[in-house]
Amino acid sequence: MRFAFFGDIVGKTGRRAAEAHLADLRERLSLDLVIMNAENAAAGFGITERISNQLFDIGADVLTLGNHAWDQREALSFIEREPRLLRPANYPVGSTPGKGANLYESANGHRVLVINVMGNLFMETLDDPFAAVERELGAAPLGEVADAVIVDVHAEATSEKNAMGVFCDGRASLVVGTHTHIPTADTRILPGGTAYQTDAGMCGDYDSVIGMDKEEPVRRFTTRMRTARFEPATGEATLCGVFVETDPATGLAVRAEPIRVGGQLAEQIPAV
Repeated sequence: MRFAFFGDIVGKTGRRAAEAHLADLRERLSLDLVIMNAENAAAGFGITERISNQLFDIGADVLTLGNHAWDQREALSFIEREPRLLRPANYPVGSTPGKGANLYESANGHRVLVINVMGNLFMETLDDPFAAVERELGAAPLGEVADAVIVDVHAEATSEKNAMGVFCDGRASLVVGTHTHIPTADTRILPGGTAYQTDAGMCGDYDSVIGMDKEEPVRRFTTRMRTARFEPATGEATLCGVFVETDPATGLAVRAEPIRVGGQLAEQIPAV
């Protein structure tokens, strides 16, 4: 099967890029499933039900979240009735709304386990992300219950993301990082057959400071003063993600390539 994962959608410009390019990419790459991290989709902070539905309407199949999951308070309620929206699986079990993992059916009938987990280094401390991923992998093993497994590691530290890739190698189709908003140049298939990229990058305006209008972040760095709130940059966005093709017999990756479309970064679309 073929699927694509796209990194953090930042504000209206990121949503517009998805609307402009996603349908074409689905067709060109013959994608069976599209996953997007949408925790910055609502003006850079969290997600609303309206925006969630907009992203599903333009071609997203599953949305993942992260440290801004609850910035829009309505997410606490609508996540309970929207199984296609995932928050990190390592929130405390039994006390947090929604799910951190779910089994979905792709366009061609394949069963795909998607896991969302948040790192602990330099982030809000949640439960052990490795234990949470182990629990979800055990509940729907690749090649037995799931035809593909995708893990979104929403984390600050590259070491923690890299360790999660090694931890899941041979047991997941893709481990991909989100949160730092910059696409890394390490797209590859690990020795056990798991596709990996440390960060998918953002779907946002790269003439910015990680998606935010440049003036306020630079002021905070240079003066240590907070004078205004962060606002998403409004220039043309680049849609950034990773494309993966799996072996139908094993669910492991046979191909992994970055995707970059529109905006300021050099375009890269896998040839098919």
